[in-house]
Amino acid sequence: MKSKISVGDRATLASEIVALAEATLADLKSRWRVLYSAEPPPRISRDLLTRAVAYRIQEKALGGLRPSTRRLLAKVAADASARRPIQVTPAPTLTPGTVLLRDWRGTQHQVIVREHGVEFQGKRYKSLSQVAHRITGSKWSGPLFFGLKAKPVNGLPV
Repeated sequence: MKSKISVGDRATLASEIVALAEATLADLKSRWRVLYSAEPPPRISRDLLTRAVAYRIQEKALGGLRPSTRRLLAKVAADASARRPIQVTPAPTLTPGTVLLRDWRGTQHQVIVREHGVEFQGKRYKSLSQVAHRITGSKWSGPLFFGLKAKPVNGLPV
């Protein structure tokens, strides 16, 4: 996530993180307790402890992960724990001129990606979701409807 902190605050944040390398193990564990409101794991390595404290400091100052990133990480973790192959595919980039085709109830629908939105049946729309709604008569995720986004797995969108 982008943050809105000043250059001075960024410098302070950077020096705070650099200082962690010189901190004692007791100091790092104390910082963990404050930042995570919990005891650190008993056998955590100094390196991992330092990285976790640094991450949390940055997270508090700059903001955490986006919801889409959290969902992706949850999916990767679920796949790993179920011993399924981990598949992380980037979202497709749609450039102006890209043509999307979708069969719906026996009719093929064509959408053309434009610089600012999409074109369907000669009319401009701001989003694929608007076009999906026009085609189906109900609310849809446009990227999901046009096959640009995987269907939810275990209740978590990918």
